[in-house]
Amino acid sequence: MKIIEEIVNRRSVRAYNGKPVDKEKLTRILEAGRLAPTARNQQDWRIIIITDPQVKNTLLDQASPQQAFLKQAPIILAACALRPEYIMRCGHPAFLIDLAIVLEHIALQAVREGLGTCWIGSFDECRAKSVLGIPDPVRIVELMSLGNFDLLPAARDRKPIQELFKWEMW
Repeated sequence: MKIIEEIVNRRSVRAYNGKPVDKEKLTRILEAGRLAPTARNQQDWRIIIITDPQVKNTLLDQASPQQAFLKQAPIILAACALRPEYIMRCGHPAFLIDLAIVLEHIALQAVREGLGTCWIGSFDECRAKSVLGIPDPVRIVELMSLGNFDLLPAARDRKPIQELFKWEMW
């Protein structure tokens, strides 16, 4: 087990070849998300798995028209928070952190399965909720594309450890 390989090889994939995702791979990817830790272990989230081309195209045309590459992906995930009102003792809303962990588990397992993902925050939540029939007060936190790709994008530069981490105090 060397998760660092998946971390090193994770990319934001924006070119998919349209091939369907193998069901066994998808099952393992969803299981990785299911196992993600959440505040109080409440799992106050749901993910809508969008595979129907008509639903996907309607969603993207109405809620994220500037992200044309998403139509190439065979799967779009809509990460939804059931209880966005819950604030942790530290003062932060749990749903943002919980779903970030869930989606990153999904992204890393997708890498292991030889698939690509891309986090999508550029979308109109109200329009997406309308297309997907999501009731209030449920929130869509992120969309994520998932699928087979032909070419993995090059790695992007990252700041050095010394610049990002501090020991003991600020």
